[in-house]
Amino acid sequence: VQLQASGGGLVQAGGSLRLSCVSSRSTLTRYAVAWFRQAPGKDREFVATISWNDDRTYYGNSVKGRFTISKDNDKNTVYLQMNSLKPEDTANYYCAAGSRGPSAWSDNYDYWGQGTEVTVSS
Repeated sequence: VQLQASGGGLVQAGGSLRLSCVSSRSTLTRYAVAWFRQAPGKDREFVATISWNDDRTYYGNSVKGRFTISKDNDKNTVYLQMNSLKPEDTANYYCAAGSRGPSAWSDNYDYWGQGTEVTVSS
């Protein structure tokens, strides 16, 4: 399984971006997919995850109410809509897929994309 993340860029505080994570094959009906992020000098942080079968979603506390994760099974794509962006959202964002169900733990995911960089200016 290969994952390709895209959609990052430079945006002003208060703006929006939508990240996409495309899977190399039809995995979204069998894998939970998550977004994590890592800022320079900081630990990896859980952002959001969506289950494979009933579209349950979970969010990290720092993004709850501002970010929305969704998926399109026909396009093998998971999206992360990010609104009301803050400078502290600046990080490299990674998507990951795993068969053990949605989780905030990175060890739960077997496949990782290469990351897409998000920079939020103040």
